[in-house]
This record gives sequence, C-alpha cells and structure tokens, in this order.
Amino acid sequence: MTLKTKFDNSTKLASISKRFAAALLGLALLASLAGVHFGPGSVRAEPVAPTAGGSAFTDEQKKALGEIIKDYLVKNPEIMFEVQNALDEKTQKEQDAKLKAFMAENAKSIYRSPGSAVAGNPDGDITVVEFFDFNCGYCKHGLPEVQKLIQDDKNVRVVFKELPILSKGSEEAAKVALAAKRQGKYWEFHQALLGSKGQANEASALKVAESLGLDMAKIKTDMASDDVKNELLAEMKLAKTMGVNGTPHFLVGNKSIPGAPDDLHEQLETLVTEFRKDKCSTC
Repeated sequence: MTLKTKFDNSTKLASISKRFAAALLGLALLASLAGVHFGPGSVRAEPVAPTAGGSAFTDEQKKALGEIIKDYLVKNPEIMFEVQNALDEKTQKEQDAKLKAFMAENAKSIYRSPGSAVAGNPDGDITVVEFFDFNCGYCKHGLPEVQKLIQDDKNVRVVFKELPILSKGSEEAAKVALAAKRQGKYWEFHQALLGSKGQANEASALKVAESLGLDMAKIKTDMASDDVKNELLAEMKLAKTMGVNGTPHFLVGNKSIPGAPDDLHEQLETLVTEFRKDKCSTC
C-alpha cells in the first residue's frame, strides 16, 4: 500500500496560483527595474524611481499589477496546470537523483547486508529488494508476482526488508519472521503468513511458525532478543532515510517500483534484465 499524498485539483490550483503570482510579480519587478512602468490601465516603458520605502512599486502600481495577474490567470487557467506539471517533473527528477546517489553510496546495506532475509538464488547476480508489511493487502497481491519471478529466473536474488507500519500486529509478525530466519525458514514463513487470510499478529505468526515445524521455544526467545529488535529498527531506519513510507516498495539497481501494479512481474523482469545486461555494480 503506497502512502504517497495526493492533492485534489482545487488544492493544486490554490498552490499554483500563489507560485504563479509570485513568479509574475518577480518578472514585473525585473521589468520595472529595466524601465517598464505598470500603471492603471497601461504599461509603458519608463524608468521607475524607488519609493521612499525602497520599493520599486507604489501602492497604485501594486494594485494595477494584481489586476493584471488576476486577469491573466482567469483568461489562461490552463497555464497553472502546465506550471504544476513542470514542477512535478522537476521534483521527481530531483528525487530520482537523490535516490540514485543514496543507493550507490549505501548499496551494501540495501542489497548485500550480511544476514539479510533472502529468497531465490543467494548468489544471484541481480538483487531485488522489497520493503513490505505482513498486513499490507497490496503486498499480499504482489506475492504471486514475486514467487513467479523467483521461479522463472534461477539467478535472481530477492531480499526482504521488514517495514511494519500498519499496526502493532505487523511489528509482532515481523519479529517472528526474523526469528524464523534464524532457523533457516524465512522464505517458507514469509510465503505462508503473507499468503494467509486474516490479521497478521503474534498469535497468527506463531501459529504459522509452528506449522512449519520450527523450534517454538527458540522462536520466542529470538523474537524477544535485542538482536532481532535491532535488526528490525535498522531496516525501518533505512526505509525512513530512503523516503520509503509505503508498502510494498521494490528496488532494483537505482530504480524503484512503489506499490503492486498489475504488471508488477513484467516491470520487475524488465528491470532485472536491464541491470543484468549492464552488469549492475549496485545490486
């Protein structure tokens, strides 16, 4: 489940109007300094002397400028969406650049951290990372796609990062999962619990662990240990640092797939093929 905030059109319009008005005001200020004078009902080239307060505009000129801006926005409302689209594109590029740099600098902790919960080929040439929550409906929806990827590609390595953000039960289940990993049964446990119906919590997670024949005394000891607690905190801290605030969230190389789209398998397969061809040094 992705938690990315979505704004409705009215919110966007209000935000864009303020930005656009500020931009026009800035342009008008530059124009005035260059000798373009805004007066009521007229615009003419004429040096404008600063007022006593140091401003390039008198109150009368500011009022006229406000009317010009309002009139322009009312007559050309589509420009506000163009501005927003440009801003969104710029913001996305900046975020992608930051994520790419962070992933390159922290590749080991993301992709090759010792003791990671791994499925598929542990020595695979390409690693796919998934941040997930056992109570996430979209994670459940994406499970078959991950299973299919592992089944079809014998050289892919999938690393699971616990991100229990939905409930206390999610955190309890994550601790049991990390305890199951210490008995070499993480992938089996992961599939069984994520593929089951109902709420994931300590009781349901322990029931799954028992059904897999795990040492229950050791499970309970490990899930309460500082070792498991610190591992869980480290994975949650990593997600926060990367700006991953929703589940599922997949990483391959320096690319990410938030959520579980209907073509998740195809997207993962494409990225794996792409980075394998380029001999990915990150993953």
